[in-house]
Parts: sequence; C-alpha cells; structure tokens
Amino acid sequence: MIETIEHTIGKHALFDAASPALLMVSGGSDSTALAYIMADLHARGLVGPLACLHVNHKLRGRDAEDDQVFVAALAEALDIPFFCCEVDVALLARETGGNVEAIGRQERYIAAREALESLCMHAAVPIAEGRIITAHTQDDRVENFYMRSIKGTGPGGFRSMLYRNGPVVRPLLDVSRAGLRCYLEERAARGEVVVRDEQGSLWREDATNAHTDRFRSYVRHEIVPAAKAQNPQLLDTLCRTMNLIADEDDFMESLAEEALANNAEQAEGYTLLLPSFGMLALPLKRRAIRSVLESLIGSEGRIESAAIEAVLRAFDEDGSPQSGYVVNIQGDLAVSANKQGVLKENPWINSRSFPSTSSWHRIRHAESSCFKMQVCSSVCSRPLNRSMKRSMPIYSRSPKRP
Repeated sequence: MIETIEHTIGKHALFDAASPALLMVSGGSDSTALAYIMADLHARGLVGPLACLHVNHKLRGRDAEDDQVFVAALAEALDIPFFCCEVDVALLARETGGNVEAIGRQERYIAAREALESLCMHAAVPIAEGRIITAHTQDDRVENFYMRSIKGTGPGGFRSMLYRNGPVVRPLLDVSRAGLRCYLEERAARGEVVVRDEQGSLWREDATNAHTDRFRSYVRHEIVPAAKAQNPQLLDTLCRTMNLIADEDDFMESLAEEALANNAEQAEGYTLLLPSFGMLALPLKRRAIRSVLESLIGSEGRIESAAIEAVLRAFDEDGSPQSGYVVNIQGDLAVSANKQGVLKENPWINSRSFPSTSSWHRIRHAESSCFKMQVCSSVCSRPLNRSMKRSMPIYSRSPKRP
C-alpha cells in the first residue's frame, strides 16, 4: 500500500522534499493513517516540515472533545506541531441558513489556509510551496461519484476528486479505507508508535457516520455495498473510470482556456466576451463561462447552472451578442451585452465598495462566538508554535452587502 501512495505522490507531483505540509486530521481511521504515513515520509526526507490541524465543529459534544484529545496525543507522539481549531458550525448554519456540512467544509479550509500560512512563514518559504494534505480515499471518491450522479453534475463533476487542487493534495486517493485500517493494525502489531483512545481503539469513530438520514452516509451504507455485491472490485473499477473522465476533462479545460485567451478580454472584476466567442461550440462556451464565473466569485463559490445559461442567452442563435441584454446572476454579478460583446463584472470589485469577493475577512476580536483557532503549546515547545500563535487571527463573517 505504501508503494501505491508513493507512486501517486510521484505521478501527480503532489509535493517534494522541501514542501511544508499541513495535515488535516479528524482522528478517524483515514486521517490517523495519513499522519503516520506522512511522518514516516518526513523521516525519510521525502516531504518538508509538517504540522497537524484538527477542527472541532462543536457538533458532537463530549465525543468531539475526545476526538480533539486523541489528535493532540497523536501529534505529540509523532512530534508534529499541532493546530487546534474550534468552529460552532451549528451556530453559523442558523445565522446564515446554510447547510451544516457545507459550512463545516468551508470553515475547515479557511482554517487550513491560515495554518499553512504560519507553517510556511516559519519555514521561510513562499506559501505557494506549501501543501494542505487531506486523507480522502478511493471510498470517498466513489461516494462522491454516486452522490453527484443522484443530484446531478456537469461532465467534470464525474471525475469526483482532484489529486491536486491548488494547495490541497490527496495522496491517498488510490488506496481504500479498508487498506488503511489494515495498515494501522499492522503498525500496532509491529510495535511501532501508535496512539489509542480511552477505549483502546487505534482511531476514533464518528457515530453520526452511521446515520443514513444523511445523504453521504446513505450512499456509504446503502448504495455502495449494493454496488459492491455486483462488482467486488468496484473501487478500482470506478476509480479507473473517473481517471479516464479526468483526462478528457483536463483536455477540455485546456481548450476552454485557449478559447478565452483568443475570444475574451479579462481584467480584475470583469470579463468581456468578444463577438467571436458566440461562434464557439456550445460545450466549449459552457466551460469557458464557468471558468470566468469562478474567477469573479472565487473558487469556493458554487457556480449555478442557471447562471451559465443566463450568460449563454446573451448571444443570439447566430452567435452574435444581443444588444440591450441585461441580467444579474449569482446574486452580485452583472451581465450586459451590446455589439462589442458580452460583459460580465463584479460590481463590488469595480466600485471598490469591498476589497474582495470573499465573504470572509479578518478582524482582531477575541470574542467571536463562531470561530476560534489556537495552537496548543502543550504539544510541542518548538519555536514554530510561538510564531504560529502570533499569526492566529479570529475569524467572523463580514457584514452583509447592502
């Protein structure tokens, strides 16, 4: 299994011997195995300095606190600096009307970027060289595939997960959850360093993962086992299929980038699609428009299919721009058309009413009820902890736009 992981790292150039790496560790079997594996790679000189981030979503009471204690002990056993982050996800969901799972994911990556920035600062390397390492496996990828199949997605969505997405890398995507659990048990049997919880388990179990009223859990416990009964090699089979989809998706993305370079003018806050853009093939236009929207609202924003179609309607059937066409999409983006082309802009950037399209900003306030982040100095006395602690801001949502 370790050979498979090292092959994945090399094939996709996920990181190198100098890359600072922030490990996202929940305490479950997958991320616990990730911590041991990355610590071993670091000891062999195959990855740069490590740090560990645990996010407590405040959703499971004492169990969540015990998860945090377990991960802190794991980081201490491996001599890895430890970030501890607490986020009241339920409160944020009530305040915003958002989805708990989606908000939790967004908060984790916000915390991860802050922690990575501190890690890179201490290592004296540009943040672009740092990596956020997640423990997603073949199982997660297959679950995503079925979830997107049921709820609907574009062609690129069926690749399910990227091996690398900006600073986020997933070195375990070619191994299974069962394989990682075997690795943990074998590690313990060999007498190597392991951490156990109060019940003697090598990892923490989240009881809510068994609740099939949650969509992912339903897919995990009902759909995937039924599919495996028809094909015991389901994980390998579907992952090969998704890799084929990914290859073609990457090719189409390169064509879309070329199309924008030749048929659009772009600057901060706006994109002008030239009349020649309307003559491109429809699938290419859809991809190019999605790329433009991502650049305007940020990669974390969810692109609505209705927004893409609204931009397409700015062109007549013969491909020419519809003069006088005006529409707002994605809440804040303005689309207008005349003979010169179709303009898409973010008025919050162009009017300079807001410094960025992000809905988050730093505030120096220590009483936020939504988000708290700290470095646990009890884990490690390295200078790294002190430099990290100084750079741990508290986060809160920015005021809503008028």
